[in-house]
Amino acid sequence: MKYYLIVGETSGELHASHLMQALKERDAEAQFRFVGGEMMVAQGGELVRHYRELAYMGFVPVLTHLRTIFRGMAQCKADILQWNPDVLILVDYPGFNLSVAKYVKTHAPQIKTFYYISPKIWAWKEYRMKQIRRYVDRLYSILPFEVDYFQQRHGYEIDYVGNPTLDEVVAFQQQNSPDFNDFIEKNKLSGLPMIALLAGSRKQEIEDNLPQMLKVTQTLTDKYQLVIAGAPGIDASYYSRWMDKSPARLLYGQTYRILQHSTAALVTSGTATLETALFRVPQVVCYHTKAGWFYSFLRRVLIKVPYVSLVNLIASREVVPEFVAADMSVSRVHDALLRVLPDGDGRQTMLDGYQEVAQKLGKAGAPQRAAKLMVAALR
Repeated sequence: MKYYLIVGETSGELHASHLMQALKERDAEAQFRFVGGEMMVAQGGELVRHYRELAYMGFVPVLTHLRTIFRGMAQCKADILQWNPDVLILVDYPGFNLSVAKYVKTHAPQIKTFYYISPKIWAWKEYRMKQIRRYVDRLYSILPFEVDYFQQRHGYEIDYVGNPTLDEVVAFQQQNSPDFNDFIEKNKLSGLPMIALLAGSRKQEIEDNLPQMLKVTQTLTDKYQLVIAGAPGIDASYYSRWMDKSPARLLYGQTYRILQHSTAALVTSGTATLETALFRVPQVVCYHTKAGWFYSFLRRVLIKVPYVSLVNLIASREVVPEFVAADMSVSRVHDALLRVLPDGDGRQTMLDGYQEVAQKLGKAGAPQRAAKLMVAALR
């Protein structure tokens, strides 16, 4: 069968590449065409356009790149109709993907549309439920609380397949020895315990959050080694503008290795908060943004959930502290970080909360379960 996939950012590409591998195990004749990246190329098929050419975050970046986004969307729509796949598989990225879904369902209704990693309409833009109901044939969820939300609130049947981040962390731990000395020797680090800084995957997130994270940790550098997990596609020169006076080290392609060996972490909200929890690394979630008071106002008005981190959303309570927009200050994050460092009074409580989150996620095997359901639905 022919599968057309669309992703919009790094974690989505990672999940999609594993889904492609699982689909090949179920369908020996699987053919792929996609908007994606290098990890998907490694699974075979043809890259139509790299997602980094179309993925912009924030009002101003989106506004200034509208022509590029619309041109890419038009190319994608035309390419789908020309290739005529058996199924279109959308991975998160709702603003772009739901527009494509509408177009495909209108012009080629014979093409099935599946959504893997559903739009987070439970947080905001709940009106998108109408689009999902009209243009998506089947939704495969990776967050356990979404089942009740979609089925009880909207009467829309979905499948919870497990969380692929759990699969990725488990696979990494099975294949990589937790040898700290080997890690620091290969990367020429000091032998001090590590604090990981995960400042996001986009330039705007890094610009807003990395300087604040470095300020938070500047008084801890005599006891801890600071290690920044570099985002794919972001050049080291971009990070260097904030690192000139910091002893922090920047490492690329080693986020899981960094977490495997870290004592604690400062994390910008997103998939990274769940990855950090699954590695059992105590964390503080911080999301700084310009005009934080305005963002906080919009959050109170528009956002329908009390948390921004996946850890707290899955647990349905605060397991990790969150400091977002106007609530974030260097002193508050610093105090919260001290509480989860060794001998801190909040460390063990957080680790216990991580165990609760892991139990709610269930067992590994999300891509395989999703692939099994997709192939069965198509046949």
